[in-house]
Amino acid sequence: MANEATEKVHVLIIGSGPAGYTAAIYAARANMKPLLYQGIQPGGQLTITTEVENYPGYPDGIQGPEMMIHFEKQAVRMGADVRYGLATKVDFSQQPYKVWIDEAKLIEADSVIICTGASAKWLGIPSEERLNGFGVSACAVCDGFFFRGKEVAIVGAGDTAAEEALYLSKLCTTVHMFIRKDKMRASKVMQDRVVNTPNIKVYWNTDTDEILGEKKVEAVRIKNSLTQETQEIPISGFFVAIGHQPNSDIFKDWLTMDETGYIQTIPGTSKTNIEGVFAAGDVQDKTYRQAVTAAGSGCMAALDAERYLSAKGLA
Repeated sequence: MANEATEKVHVLIIGSGPAGYTAAIYAARANMKPLLYQGIQPGGQLTITTEVENYPGYPDGIQGPEMMIHFEKQAVRMGADVRYGLATKVDFSQQPYKVWIDEAKLIEADSVIICTGASAKWLGIPSEERLNGFGVSACAVCDGFFFRGKEVAIVGAGDTAAEEALYLSKLCTTVHMFIRKDKMRASKVMQDRVVNTPNIKVYWNTDTDEILGEKKVEAVRIKNSLTQETQEIPISGFFVAIGHQPNSDIFKDWLTMDETGYIQTIPGTSKTNIEGVFAAGDVQDKTYRQAVTAAGSGCMAALDAERYLSAKGLA
């Protein structure tokens, strides 16, 4: 039942990375008066990224947080209502859809665009957090360029880790790859490529003990889990490729997801299994995970929402 804390909107956007802000820009320009809640990390993963050099339109590169401020300002200038707040519960059983913000305020929306992103999984060691952005990264495609001609390390054993190791091998002199067990989870073809790449050195049964360096990554200390022997390797960059976790938990009772929690959309669209609910960005994309692809899918979601609302006579 509606109460004074309830608000009704045409389009509710949940999340504020490149996908969310782009959806807001397009929805606002289409006069859909979108309301965007920024979530637990306003600006998304780019706010913990330093230099961004691969987004079109920034010939000299830009700092990730600054770029997200630009996105937000553009969305606000177009007329989007951007607010702090975290979606904590949803009810997609009937329209208008219900979304609770910070467990208190209820938003009723004719359509919902989910842009909650995904969070990189980390090893959980203090030096990893301290040096994040100063040589520690969870995205080789984003940051590998800064380590051209240098030695780097990567930890992970799946297809993503293998792909990122191969990517780094084309830029860096040596890639030290740490595998916790005596085998990789990656597909056979990816394993073969890694093993047959001369400048990738694979370390089996190896745990990362500590990343060394005061203000930037200078070395890594590893430990062999069988012999307990430790070893220090001088490196300039340390890449974590142990997977991402989509921020989709509050939607799991309503939306179709894959086994790891990525929201599934109808191919070529942003449409989920519930009409009027759309998903964009890294919460539904485990393949590309780039700012530019997230922004593109945010555009798709806003256009899909506009067509949906028009067909329903709601916009």
